[in-house]
Amino acid sequence: MPPETDRTARDTDRYAANLRDELDGAALYAALADAEQDPLRRDLFMQLSQAESTHARVWRDKLLEAGLEPKPFAPSLRTRVLARLARRFGTAFVLPSIAATEFADRNKYAMQKDAAALAAEERGHAAVIAAAAGTSGQTGMDIGRAEPWHRGVSGNNLRAAVLGANDGLVSNFCLMMGIAGARTSTPTVLLSGLAGLIAGACSMALGEWLSVSNARDLAKTQLAREREEIEQTPQAEQHELALIYQAKGLPKPDAQRVAAQIMASGEAALDTLAREELGIDPSELGGSPSAAAGTSFALFAVGALVPVLPLFVLSGGPAVLACAAASAAGLAAMGALTALFNGRTVAYSAARQLLLGGLAAAVTYGIGTLLGASLA
Repeated sequence: MPPETDRTARDTDRYAANLRDELDGAALYAALADAEQDPLRRDLFMQLSQAESTHARVWRDKLLEAGLEPKPFAPSLRTRVLARLARRFGTAFVLPSIAATEFADRNKYAMQKDAAALAAEERGHAAVIAAAAGTSGQTGMDIGRAEPWHRGVSGNNLRAAVLGANDGLVSNFCLMMGIAGARTSTPTVLLSGLAGLIAGACSMALGEWLSVSNARDLAKTQLAREREEIEQTPQAEQHELALIYQAKGLPKPDAQRVAAQIMASGEAALDTLAREELGIDPSELGGSPSAAAGTSFALFAVGALVPVLPLFVLSGGPAVLACAAASAAGLAAMGALTALFNGRTVAYSAARQLLLGGLAAAVTYGIGTLLGASLA
């Protein structure tokens, strides 16, 4: 097949696949509108269905221009199942699943140069459905936030701190037990523990720095793209913003008025669309890479230091036992702290952490013993 013919075939296959996706989306949102009792949300779903139908016409026209007649359309099995569930249990029952799919597909047109005009609208639809799913009824998380015992521990900072220190403790404890199992001297075990502490902390810090840096770079790229879209297609962006506010519960006229007021100011529009459509806080962009790296280094080092400390004052068999005892106490403490955010009792969490950490250390100790004997 000549290259030009091959390229044309790939393009027409892509047109047909995009057409099926858009028609499927239109059918799904139309079904949601039929199943929805609230007039405000019914209108929202109808607007989304009409938008998907407009997208479908783009791909149908491309197929016709290529000399191909689009195949008859039938909704996919997923669409039919979701539509039936929505009719039976209400739209709130299926919206979280639809929101997750929309979020995963929000950039499906990013690499298709002939679909640049549709890419922004697809991201907007994902934000609209996410907002609708968030207002489709009180969730377990909403109820939990109302409970006083939950409000103090709902953040992720404590979780990240505990898990970071736990990584350092478990990895260095296992490393030192493996070295001790090989019947090496106390100074060697101590040196291994210090090396494991430094190497692990540096690795964690570098990984966190790269993660946050990449997230910031991506956020900057998305913000730049959003700024261009505001400049080039302000009406489309205003429409998406109005849909988001309508999905959050504002009546359609109010949502359109608020969106128009926000779009009148360029920076306010960018800030709002970044938060509502992209989930980005322009003032933070994901945080500081240096601060994240320093925190990760410190947390890992604190945990990794626990099994090392006894070897500064003891030697031989007592040093290994003290190392194991200190690590066991640290594991129990880490497990007890995880009870603050896993819903389990302190005793259960501490025992589980102690059991799993001890098992891992026993395995590495046994491997170290075997390797030490074979190398000797």
